[in-house]
Amino acid sequence: MNVPLDQVNWLAIAAATASSFVLGGLWYGPLFKKTWCREAGVDPDAKPAHAGRVFATAIVCALLSATIFAALMPPQATAVDGFGVGFVVGLFFVSMSFGINYAFAGRSLKLWMIDSGYHIVQFVLYGAILGAWK
Repeated sequence: MNVPLDQVNWLAIAAATASSFVLGGLWYGPLFKKTWCREAGVDPDAKPAHAGRVFATAIVCALLSATIFAALMPPQATAVDGFGVGFVVGLFFVSMSFGINYAFAGRSLKLWMIDSGYHIVQFVLYGAILGAWK
């Protein structure tokens, strides 16, 4: 790791974590809800059976990924550097991993593009926030 965990900027990590929820609300709400629900076979009007567990899992996962992303960012990284690293991580690590799983699961290209797109933008936001906030 480039930055020991005891030296990361926890406020920046919290902001990056929160950004994933703001993005998710927009991405899986007004932007792509109908298409995502159709492609995922989910009733758009159904409430999650365990909404608390779903959101708790999401926040823990977002916090962990933002924390490790922060620890791996070079200390001298700028928002532009973070944007680039976030794009590479989102596209080539997350999106390609989803692509493998979605291919074997027989999921649609549209669903892969929506879910991958979210994570590409999520990591771009992580990188920009963490790089900008020193």
